[in-house]
Amino acid sequence: MGEAVIGYDSVDVFVGVDVGKGEHHAVALDKTGKRLFDKALPNDEKKLRELIGGLKEHGTVLFVVDQPNTVGALPVAVAYDEGVVVGYLPGLAMRRIADLHAGEAKTDARDAAIIAEAARTMPHALRSLNLVDEQVNELSALCGFDDDLATQITATSNRIRGFLTQMHPALERVLGPHLDHRAVVDLLQRYPSPAALRAAGETRLASRRPRRGASFTRRLAKRVSPAARRAAGEG
Repeated sequence: MGEAVIGYDSVDVFVGVDVGKGEHHAVALDKTGKRLFDKALPNDEKKLRELIGGLKEHGTVLFVVDQPNTVGALPVAVAYDEGVVVGYLPGLAMRRIADLHAGEAKTDARDAAIIAEAARTMPHALRSLNLVDEQVNELSALCGFDDDLATQITATSNRIRGFLTQMHPALERVLGPHLDHRAVVDLLQRYPSPAALRAAGETRLASRRPRRGASFTRRLAKRVSPAARRAAGEG
């Protein structure tokens, strides 16, 4: 790290990414400063590839992050694998540029916009990410691990949905569409059978995770209780 970004003069799209543990915020600008993208996106390889792939249709892409390591490792790995120009904005430069926006509330969206604008208008502030082969291999492995994990999650959800469809269709109709929700995972871990769900009752089910998805959990409990009673009769 430390050198100027190679290939900057050929760039058509400038992407600034404020990276985060659970999700990132990305802002993309063309050469005139027009916004091509301005949204939050999950720390997910598929979503990152969709973003970069779509922006590549506008020309050569420069992908700039504020943290190239730890939480920024996956976006950097995907960007390299997609063959775009990759750089980062050092923390000191980021803070100095942010001081020019002192009247604005600090948000992920604001920071991503600052990074994108710096990428477009301040190439001297950027640094390239010169990764050695070993680092590229490690990042590629990280992408592969993320892909494998997503595949395993999908396969597990499909197995659970298939089991519920065969054994307890009433519960599948209620829980099946929401197996990726934390509240559903929590209920199935705590009450892994129709009998257990029925015995818990609507009030106890609704009290699970009161500070996370409380409204969804209450709505779910109203539907799960009668479904569990019917499923207990089915089994």
